[in-house]
Amino acid sequence: MHASPLVTSEWLQTHLQDPDLVVIEASIGKVIGKEPIEYDSPVCIPNAIKLDIETDLSDLTSSSVHAFPTLEQMRSLLKRVGINQRHTLVIYDNQGIYAAPRVWWIFKTFGFDKVYILDGGLPHWLQEGRAVASVYTTSTGCLVDDALQLHSANLKSSAEILSNIESSSFKVVDARSEDRFMGRVSEPRPGVRSGHIPQSLNLPFLKVLDGHLYKSPQDLDQIFAALALEPSRPIAFSCGSGITACILLVAAIVSGREQVSLYDGSWAEWGAGEGFPVEGEA
Repeated sequence: MHASPLVTSEWLQTHLQDPDLVVIEASIGKVIGKEPIEYDSPVCIPNAIKLDIETDLSDLTSSSVHAFPTLEQMRSLLKRVGINQRHTLVIYDNQGIYAAPRVWWIFKTFGFDKVYILDGGLPHWLQEGRAVASVYTTSTGCLVDDALQLHSANLKSSAEILSNIESSSFKVVDARSEDRFMGRVSEPRPGVRSGHIPQSLNLPFLKVLDGHLYKSPQDLDQIFAALALEPSRPIAFSCGSGITACILLVAAIVSGREQVSLYDGSWAEWGAGEGFPVEGEA
């Protein structure tokens, strides 16, 4: 396999029958920031299992929106669906590129090396006329590797974001729309202020996509370079609740930037926290 986090539909078609391959549809109920794609009838890639960010892959005991799953929760989920670190995982999205990068980062943060995103997701797969199924695969489960652990360096806390405003040890990049970033419009979640984290940069997530696909590594490199985000600069990504930030995080990796992390609480936490400074507030 290659170093890129992405695989093409051609690659997946060729490897669909590999015994160690697990295809995962990453789904989320509410799509913000782009027009949702709706399906008239159930359709999925053959042999895919379905995982839901809002239930399977969120810590429901946390007060944060879409909080990262706990280690015990992840162990329980992997045992239930029959996945371990020996598998090769390909994650796809029924919206093109939307929730899959978040699920990819979750698996990477829990130590999975052989995990990839299907570039273009289900919409691109359908456009190419490839085989589909109408039901998801279910698993009988399996034992989970005891070595499973959470690599906390992949995540940033609000305390780290706050102290970074003074230290500037990394750059924060926000994936929300320019209107939300600048505080021109109200936030979709009640009780959350408008604006952005001081000294953060804005890169709306749609700018790194070309339709359902990621832009080329060369184009992505130019986008990040235009924001003075050189490959040596550590970057923490933020958004509304930690979902679309991962679209940018993956784009950064594709562009050759490896020092990346996710502010998991994102604006849902920062904008609701009275002690956190805000710029651009309407």
